Amino acid sequence: MTRLLILLLSLLSLCSQAEDLNGIWKGTLTQGPGGCYPTYFLELQINFTGDRITGKAYDYYDKAHFVKMSFTGRYNAQTHRLVLIEDRVLESDIPGDCSPCMKTYDLDYTRNGAIEELTGDWKGFYSEKHLICPPGKIKLQKATASDFPVDVDQNDTLAGLQATLHLQPRQKAVVKTVTVSSSQIKIELYDDAVIDHDTVTVLINGKLLLYRQMLTDRPLTINFNAFPNIPYELVMYADNLGDIPPNTALMMVTAGSQKFEVFLSSTEEKSAAVRFVYRP
Repeated sequence: MTRLLILLLSLLSLCSQAEDLNGIWKGTLTQGPGGCYPTYFLELQINFTGDRITGKAYDYYDKAHFVKMSFTGRYNAQTHRLVLIEDRVLESDIPGDCSPCMKTYDLDYTRNGAIEELTGDWKGFYSEKHLICPPGKIKLQKATASDFPVDVDQNDTLAGLQATLHLQPRQKAVVKTVTVSSSQIKIELYDDAVIDHDTVTVLINGKLLLYRQMLTDRPLTINFNAFPNIPYELVMYADNLGDIPPNTALMMVTAGSQKFEVFLSSTEEKSAAVRFVYRP
């Protein structure tokens, strides 16, 4: 009996680990009478760590007219249920007689062979009017590609700074493409050899993650979550050339048990770039 219980617990643990919600989910969202349209397309970009979820949602009638939201949520591995709550309108390009709806999703995860689905209900309120939105249904499948740009998480301070920042355009030199088998990627940047007051600005997929930080023997650290088969590009922009040109850095990459070293060199004409791809 004890062995059987241990076996069952082990199988449950394996099933729970296999449920990786991390990635792109695409499908449809319906809305009851009173909404702008009876059916929308919906894309969720889910970052999943443990039971905690963050991400971006795009609901749209066509790709030129959409609402982009940020959301947070939780997943219960025992019930296979997740609840997502939209907390902010990030972008909106919709007809003037429509209003963004801040939604709460109540979804169930199912898997049938290679097909993974999220299905359930949603409700919400109009962000500007504080009136209840007509609720509806959601049906999504896990997808391999996104219809919209895939962001990396950026705090409000850096987002505000980037809105006012105008970096001079430079050529990019791709130093290396790194393929990883873990979605959790840690990047550490050190000055290469002699500490000579190099400072750098770092972006991933166009999002500002470090601004005018000095390279030393202590790491500048970036952690980000990668979606399967989605390309990510880190660009190291040289703010100066230090005491000994060019601006050079040693990058240490950790993804699960994998470790990589990459040497970067940027000038006032060209920025070093590294590409990352997560392949489960």
